[in-house]
Amino acid sequence: MQRAIFGGGCFWCAEAIFQNLKGVKQVISGYMGGELKHPTYMEITHGDTGHAEVIQIDFDENEISFEELLTIFFGTHNPTLLNKQGQDIGSQYRSVVFYQNEDQKLKTNKKIYQLTSEGIFDKKILTEVSPASDFYDAEDYHQNYYNQNHGKPYCAFVIQPKLDKLAIDFRDKIKPEYLANYFSNVSKAC
Repeated sequence: MQRAIFGGGCFWCAEAIFQNLKGVKQVISGYMGGELKHPTYMEITHGDTGHAEVIQIDFDENEISFEELLTIFFGTHNPTLLNKQGQDIGSQYRSVVFYQNEDQKLKTNKKIYQLTSEGIFDKKILTEVSPASDFYDAEDYHQNYYNQNHGKPYCAFVIQPKLDKLAIDFRDKIKPEYLANYFSNVSKAC
């Protein structure tokens, strides 16, 4: 089992994306990158604690590689925005990869170089690449958020479009049970 830690805006969005991937065994929403020990959501929402909203992904590298996770990470948020994703603004929403070891650091920098060389984004990639530090689980009500709250406006208008993009761009990486449910819901809506 391997671990990856990504921040790409609101952790509700990232959690919903990565928990539906083949090979991903667990996704936990949390906080990393600040000095304050055991921060709460209310403490980090002002953007002055240094923490980012992140997801901790436990995955089986025999089923999905770190490089594949990076491809999906960069393909499901805008890494060219500084401290912002959509209407979520502040350093807690920054694009960041907290690497676990030198191999992850090298692979992340290689991916950024590749995306830059290929001109995938029209602006410079601003994703922070930093060593992992203390990870703090977010409060229980943040865990598995989309699955428990998919009818709420934020889920419908912000998370669902990201899941739609995931279903189109990364269909071969998605767990079959998610795809079956997704396309069943799409056909009902039409």
